[in-house]
Amino acid sequence: MKQRKSEAVTDLREEYPKFTPAMKSTHKILVPDMLPVHFGIIVDFLRKEGWDVEVLHNDSRAVIDEGLKHVHNDTCFPALCVTGQFIDALKSGKYDPEHTAVLITQSGGGCRASNYIPLIRKALKAEFPHVPVVSLNFAGLEKDSGFPVNAKLLMKLAFAIFYGDTLMSLYNQCKPYETEEGASDRARQDCLRTVNAAFDAGKHRKYKTIVRSMLERFAKVGRSGEAKVKVGIVGEIYVKYSPLGNSHLEEFLLSEGCEPVVPALMDFILYCAVNNVNDAKFYNKKSFATLLFHVVYKYLHHVQKKIAALTQKYGFEPLHDFEHLRKCADRVIHQGVKMGEGWLIPAEMAALAETGTENIVCAQPFGCLPNHIAGKGTIRTLKKMYARANIVAVDYDPSATKVNQENRIKLMLATARENLAARQDKKE
Repeated sequence: MKQRKSEAVTDLREEYPKFTPAMKSTHKILVPDMLPVHFGIIVDFLRKEGWDVEVLHNDSRAVIDEGLKHVHNDTCFPALCVTGQFIDALKSGKYDPEHTAVLITQSGGGCRASNYIPLIRKALKAEFPHVPVVSLNFAGLEKDSGFPVNAKLLMKLAFAIFYGDTLMSLYNQCKPYETEEGASDRARQDCLRTVNAAFDAGKHRKYKTIVRSMLERFAKVGRSGEAKVKVGIVGEIYVKYSPLGNSHLEEFLLSEGCEPVVPALMDFILYCAVNNVNDAKFYNKKSFATLLFHVVYKYLHHVQKKIAALTQKYGFEPLHDFEHLRKCADRVIHQGVKMGEGWLIPAEMAALAETGTENIVCAQPFGCLPNHIAGKGTIRTLKKMYARANIVAVDYDPSATKVNQENRIKLMLATARENLAARQDKKE
């Protein structure tokens, strides 16, 4: 009887198709469009290593409808977007389902994102039962269908994130002020070629040389000295960066004559690392992994500080120092609040307000309870701390229209422009 139960469990686990090493040469891997800048670096070196990877850019209403059709309506909005984008792409006829896989990252933390894979598998089983789901994670999840991760790949991913963060920040600091239309876009393309060439040559770890080259290229972009409204973007990690998830928020802010200020993706990586270190401090949860995460954190933070110092030297606003973010968090919420993006959201809002970006969009996706508590729930405290903080929480869900979202942001921008005009008058 015990043997039969064990066999039943094994059979149940084998119902879904698994991604095997042999599929590297036979399958195209589809990736959801979450990080437009960073993926331009990551996908390039993965392709040159023999992986047929493609980032999806389908973002019509059909994507959301497919998500609603295949995912429980109580599931968080990012899960719905990712699932819908996969299904919509596979239905387009552009891909052979027999030779296609889909990839999703997993943090392994206390978030529904750690459970996206069963949702996606269930959705695919209904229409594309032969398409395997690949997991990219560093928490030991989905070992039988995981993307092969080793120290070399981890190092490449870390530096790709550093360069993607820098490129994203420099572009946003130049685009609203460029005196020649398209100059910032050309600079971004030139920098992408520089970074990709460094990865090709195996010189991706020479971050000082690469970042200096990027800074020198963007320093050539002619910029007006006009004062413009700066708007920070914080919130759940998917809707913070994904054009599909946030209704092309960065593009909208640029069209309104604003400078988008988007915190670094590396902040989330450091947040995940330091939370594992904090587990030993707060909950006496010590293991070999605690020491490993501590070493990784120290190294990544060291590189982050060096890049910030270089950025400041060339007259650009550097991305936040993560240790400063931790201090900002301590003034608002305990670092033990680590579900989802947890204490990182109020920390980023506080750091933005301190550095002159007092206008902030807090992107709140449906179904992300930790985000609503640690994000929206701390806004009142932050406004008491920073009298000029102008924060708006914007909901992103299947029923929220882009017009309503943009109208809420426009109301915030109206106040932002009044405040900016008042400060300019005072200076004059």
